[in-house]
Amino acid sequence: MNNQQLWQRYQDWLYYHGGLDFYLDVSRMGFSDALVEDLQPKFAKAFQDMVALEKGAIANPDEQRMVGHYWLRNPALAPNDAIRAEITEPLEQIKAFAAAVHQGKITPPTAAKFTDLLAIGIGGSALGPQFVAQALAPNFPPLAIHFIDNSDPDGIDRVLNSLIAEDKLKSTLVVTTSKSGGTPEPRNGLAETKAVFEAQGLHFADYAVAVTMPGSKLSQQAQTEQWLQAFPMQDWVGGRTSELSAVGLLPAALQGIDIQAMLDGAKTMDEATRVRELRQNPAALLALSWYYAGDGQGKKDMVILPYKDRLLLFSRYLQQLVMESLGKERDLDGNVVHQGIAVYGNKGSTDQHAYVQQLRDGVPNFFVTFIEVLHDRQGPSLELEPGVTSGDYLSGFLQGTRQALFENQRDSITVTIPQVDATSVGALIALYERAVSFYGSLVNVNAYHQPGVEAGKKAAASILELQKAILSTLQAESGSIALEALATKVQAPEHVETVYKIVRHLAANDRGVTLQGDRQFPQRLQVQWQG
Repeated sequence: MNNQQLWQRYQDWLYYHGGLDFYLDVSRMGFSDALVEDLQPKFAKAFQDMVALEKGAIANPDEQRMVGHYWLRNPALAPNDAIRAEITEPLEQIKAFAAAVHQGKITPPTAAKFTDLLAIGIGGSALGPQFVAQALAPNFPPLAIHFIDNSDPDGIDRVLNSLIAEDKLKSTLVVTTSKSGGTPEPRNGLAETKAVFEAQGLHFADYAVAVTMPGSKLSQQAQTEQWLQAFPMQDWVGGRTSELSAVGLLPAALQGIDIQAMLDGAKTMDEATRVRELRQNPAALLALSWYYAGDGQGKKDMVILPYKDRLLLFSRYLQQLVMESLGKERDLDGNVVHQGIAVYGNKGSTDQHAYVQQLRDGVPNFFVTFIEVLHDRQGPSLELEPGVTSGDYLSGFLQGTRQALFENQRDSITVTIPQVDATSVGALIALYERAVSFYGSLVNVNAYHQPGVEAGKKAAASILELQKAILSTLQAESGSIALEALATKVQAPEHVETVYKIVRHLAANDRGVTLQGDRQFPQRLQVQWQG
């Protein structure tokens, strides 16, 4: 295909939304007209599935749940008044609470104002807020945000110790987000944080806010301990699509981010993706491109390359949205299909010096999505040489990389937004949520359940139960015991490797367990409780 033909294909497939000043270019994806024609029936079904979803169909049959994150930015679409109230009332409460914090009407006991925000969560309760904070938080936010998003003790210590070292703990608002209140990571982060506050002589409830389901364990704790406030999560909003619920809107509002603009941007994009014409629907065009790239079976990875530092975390956010939604063993008919699209990425042009060499010349097991931002910065730019600025270089790197990849038969998509602002970020979130839904329909998988995640949680819980049995058994022993004998005593002889790893971890952390013997030969180790 010569340059003139490429230019014509670009024009034929370009999508532009004037209201958002948003462009989508799929012309460098090699799908044929024949494939587009063959997929028309699948897209007709996908469009109909979206209509049913927005009207309140049970989209998660495993849990008998509706999926209504689209209603969050347009409550008028909600199927009844009760659900509309579940959206509008918390939104007004969030705006009022953030304003009261900013104005010093809600204050900590020993400081004039809250200065910092500690967000405790996991998965969608962390990835979305982290992405939005990186993208949109002002240089000097009313509350500077920090995250505890893992059960790593060292990571928790680093966050909390930095607040103590800067004398900020006494002016830190703590927002804990957990749907059930029982998810281990936020539960552990909350317990560790509360202990540190109390050790510093600070009454934790005076600093604590919950985002959770009404009636959950976390909700009950917040009520019993008289926390500052609790904001509701909705049963019909999943974690990976929760950024435009209280999960993401509360921390964003506290940072001074325009949450209404985020919602408006998402609403506008939702409207654009309701169009039942493939070429005029940006989310459908993305789904088409993904289907083509991976032959409808996820055979190629999705590489996300935003050419803007503020969008650094977009690929991490998309990892959960795309991979948790589409990574499924079985389709809706029960057939084993092993669907999914792996997502990775970082930012341009940094990654041109990291892995673009492989993208161009290595295994062609991927397609690239470039995220282009038209506006370079606020204010004028320095000319580094006559007529050339830093932003010109960045744009040149994007165009050059796109061309270099195409010349070597590497497919790419380019998403272009005018600037990184609340409206555009809301639109990006909505675009990919809708694309995931369309693609799930195309390949006939349930994009709204996560049996693999639940299996992992159950496996982790079984490990901890085994650890309790090991400790109890060791404490009852009068001396040392061989590793394999210990595994037999705790009724897990077939899981001796797991027993070994548990006792090794306990020994490394001075938990009263010692190991004697040559570490090169684990089967010869003796285990003893020393207390």
